[in-house]
Amino acid sequence: MGWGRRGARGPGRLITQPLPAAEGPARGLAVDKAAAGRAADSAGRGSSMSGTGASHTSGAASDSDPGRAAVASAYQRFEPRAYLRNNYAPPRGDLSSPDGVGPWKLRCLAQTFATGEVSGCTLIDIGSGPTIYQLLSACAHFEDITMTDFLEVNRQELGLWLREEPGAFDWSTYSQHVCLIEGKGESWQEKERQLRARVKRVLPVDVHQLQPLGAGSQAPLPADALVSTFCLEAVSPDLASFQRALDNITTLLKPGGHLLLIGAVEESWYLAGEARLAVVPVRKEEVREALVNSGYEVRDLRTYTMPAHLRTGVDDVKGIFFAWAQKKVGVGL
Repeated sequence: MGWGRRGARGPGRLITQPLPAAEGPARGLAVDKAAAGRAADSAGRGSSMSGTGASHTSGAASDSDPGRAAVASAYQRFEPRAYLRNNYAPPRGDLSSPDGVGPWKLRCLAQTFATGEVSGCTLIDIGSGPTIYQLLSACAHFEDITMTDFLEVNRQELGLWLREEPGAFDWSTYSQHVCLIEGKGESWQEKERQLRARVKRVLPVDVHQLQPLGAGSQAPLPADALVSTFCLEAVSPDLASFQRALDNITTLLKPGGHLLLIGAVEESWYLAGEARLAVVPVRKEEVREALVNSGYEVRDLRTYTMPAHLRTGVDDVKGIFFAWAQKKVGVGL
């Protein structure tokens, strides 16, 4: 999350420590260690918020904003493993049915990357949360990937998988499915090796700051592309905050660069262990309007309706949206 339900970064210089090669194949990966204290200030699915709050604002709101403070307080109880069980283990994690939510998300991403238009050197995943599936198709098209989250617990969860440590969440069924739908004859092991090799750093993020990655970030800026899944709506107390957060992350993207955005449709809450997190409900046309207001051309915008058997009581989500948007040339950094 960044914030995003699925982490937040606080302002200021980010101090990172490269992992020794002995720790695993994700060589060159830098995981932030200095943000542990900041993590207590907020949390999330893919969280990316600022200060005491979990909303993605353009920095216009102060850190004492009560709406963001409430979000931040709630995220202090976010449990990554409970979130993963709720959303990425069966039934929602059952990828055998082409009509399931998992295959739909993976298909949207794979089809978009297959166009060849979304490519370059650098990609930043805003509010990664504890998940990696959103980058499985991306990693073939970008050499330098930055993952981000507001919560240290989510960054730690990512580190387990990136370093192939015992107890890491098993994403192999997702990797297998992506290889199947991409049809390149690649093995899932090769897919995961490539992703691990191309994720160069895991950093704190705060989408409610004008500089979401802080000053002096190690991430190469501006990025050629951004990905963000289930983040902005999950850490914003209202639509205005959602819009400002989108404005803020857009400053990280070069003109002409691409944003792939996935989020919840008309969701007001979700569970992650003992945490019950509020979400700003957004509709498809509100997402379109926000993207246009932030200076994007909307290339694709589609929605998925959550079927009854996947409404499992862990949230009140009505559906999922996928947006592919391109930052207009002439829009400032």
